[in-house]
Amino acid sequence: MNQDYIIPNEWSIIEEGFNSEKVKSSESLFSIGNGAMGQRANFEENYSGETFQGSYIGGVYYPDKTRVGWWKNGYPEYFAKVLNAPNWIGINVLINEEKLDLNTCKEVSKFKRELNMQEGCLSRSFEAVLQNGIKINVATKRFLSLEIDEIGAISYNITLLNSDAKITYIPYIDAGITNEDTNWDDQFWDVLKVSQNNQQSYIEARTMKTHFYTCTFMESRFFIDNKEVEVSGKSEQTSNLISSTYQQDIKENQTFTIHKFGGYVVDRDHAKEGLVAAAKVALDKAVSFGFDVLLEKQKESWAQIWSMSDITIEGDVKAQQGIRFNIFQLNQTYLGTDASLNIGPKGFTGEKYGGSTYWDTEAYCIPFYMATKDQSVARTLLEYRYNHLDKAIENAGKLGFTNGAALYPMVTMNGEECHNEWEITFEEIHRNGAIAFAIYNYYRFTNDYSYIPEKGLEVLIGIARFWQQRATFSSDKNKFMILGVTGPNEYENNINNNFYTNYIAKWCINYALENIETVKTDHVSDYIRIKEKVNFTDEELVKWKSVADGMYFPYSEKNKVYLQQDGFLDKELITVANLDKSQRPINQKWSWDRILRSPYIKQADTLQGFYMFEDDFSTEELERHFDFYEPFTVHESSLSPCVHSIQAAKLDRMDQAYTFYLRTSRLDLDDYNHEVEEGLHITSMAGTWMSIVEGFGGMRVKNNTLSFAPKIPKGWKAYSFKVNFRHQVITVNVSQKGTEFILAGKEAIDILVDGEQVTVSPNN
Repeated sequence: MNQDYIIPNEWSIIEEGFNSEKVKSSESLFSIGNGAMGQRANFEENYSGETFQGSYIGGVYYPDKTRVGWWKNGYPEYFAKVLNAPNWIGINVLINEEKLDLNTCKEVSKFKRELNMQEGCLSRSFEAVLQNGIKINVATKRFLSLEIDEIGAISYNITLLNSDAKITYIPYIDAGITNEDTNWDDQFWDVLKVSQNNQQSYIEARTMKTHFYTCTFMESRFFIDNKEVEVSGKSEQTSNLISSTYQQDIKENQTFTIHKFGGYVVDRDHAKEGLVAAAKVALDKAVSFGFDVLLEKQKESWAQIWSMSDITIEGDVKAQQGIRFNIFQLNQTYLGTDASLNIGPKGFTGEKYGGSTYWDTEAYCIPFYMATKDQSVARTLLEYRYNHLDKAIENAGKLGFTNGAALYPMVTMNGEECHNEWEITFEEIHRNGAIAFAIYNYYRFTNDYSYIPEKGLEVLIGIARFWQQRATFSSDKNKFMILGVTGPNEYENNINNNFYTNYIAKWCINYALENIETVKTDHVSDYIRIKEKVNFTDEELVKWKSVADGMYFPYSEKNKVYLQQDGFLDKELITVANLDKSQRPINQKWSWDRILRSPYIKQADTLQGFYMFEDDFSTEELERHFDFYEPFTVHESSLSPCVHSIQAAKLDRMDQAYTFYLRTSRLDLDDYNHEVEEGLHITSMAGTWMSIVEGFGGMRVKNNTLSFAPKIPKGWKAYSFKVNFRHQVITVNVSQKGTEFILAGKEAIDILVDGEQVTVSPNN
């Protein structure tokens, strides 16, 4: 834990007291989004202190040319950058012509910021004394609408506390913005037109290179003591900014309010020639509702989301706040309404990692969306990868693979690889396995096989072809090896025979072969279509099988464990407990050379395999491997604590499972890795959900049956969650006394509880 200023609360993230050193961290933690767009929690008024300004539009990116010291064949041409979009939230505020700026005020008191997760809105309040001696109270509220996902709304209220004064509001939209994350300091936006129509203002712009056309817009309304008033405005504009100045004489103790509506329309949803017209439609609808009605609709929308996805915890406020924060941010980032979008590691909260799609979606996020929404949302995520299959084949072709072999990218926006670190781009190929595993996981949970003959089998074949070609036969060991890889543990690069990579490669080939036979038997027309399209032969399948059957797995007879890679035991095996705390985190303290030679593991690696394929191993084997590898794990990946929490719970080590759970759920709130100001760890938040549902709840699908093995941390009174299993919603209530299952479906369902079959009837 590296910070402890967020006040524990079951439904809100709360900060009290203004501290300029925490501004950037809070801008991340209080971020808001609605699936279509999002923004960091920047102040609406001018702030001259250190800040990370960021507003983002889903699916809009820039191909920032790769910057490396030495170009290597196969390198991606660019690294896709999520773009800081034109800023529509800005409202400059002047009191008797002096600008309000919390960095220069004489005094700031009673500062409070609150992210109300139950209602989906951000609020802030404070009192300030300006340099001219005028004291004011400011109260703001802001949200990104779920009702109209192109609209955001702001209510900004100023009350004069010690004198009459002239208050000036200057709402603006600004397209002269830059990215924090850029390789060459390129200009990302080309402003096409700045215009105004009555009280509505527009900036039309397009991204350079990718040519996404956008229109950023705004409109404002004014109130004195909650009564709407007409205030005449004076408009000014430059080549990339438009503002309107509104002045009003206000008496002491009166409140002057601006309601500002703004947002984006993009040519992904509208004709590029009609963006201003589309913006007008959105603004007219929002203004006709008004701020208060739109806020009520926001509350209703979030109530519907929470009715299915909420997890309740009794007796541990910090744990409750943590899980709701994670669930809230996941739903802000992705709602499953647009098949061309996916879940970036930072979501709409920052620019690190390019904001693109990683293997995190398939390994961690799909289980969350599959169980808390309709299964169509998870299927949409699978279809996203199917739609990129041709690009995956093209990516593999650039590296020398042939015959339709597919290598899915480590990082992507449109299916092309756009990660520019060689040890990741070329070597972290286990990501291919996560794509295939997600198809299996989807069918296992939903019992919807239709995706595989319609689309999934083509993906599985491309992946199997890749693994068969990537394997190298060793005449010395008479086994197939996979050489020169980086496993999930990114603190080892260019190693041979990473256990997890080899294991998932073998599994992928066998799973593809299994489904070819199933489709051949049960879906004949699809089989004929696929066979003609991808042109596989029986001889080719024999080659696949020989690779799977002959796969090599390094093993230590002395320790009775599979080795993370061939040379793991050659390292100086000093456990984390014996590592000087001043050296942590090692990724910020050590050279990369030193990290690579160390035994320290960034996240679950061999144990990732034991998590995903737990039915292949006994509990005793899991315990042996957990006891061997966890002591060397520094958990410096956001994806690490959740897997270890699930496995510790399975081993009935509940104190350890709880410690890992608290770390994953409060990873950002408590800034464990000294980096929250860069943005939140969105995809790992799905792992937090898994820590409770799969860890403490023990939820699995075994023999086509939903199974639970509930456990409860000793400090909790009770917890509950819901899962949508094959169109039937089951509520699981776990307390220190026992477990209760409630079914909201239409027909009774058989489940397993601690291995025993139980029939749950509807509403009983």
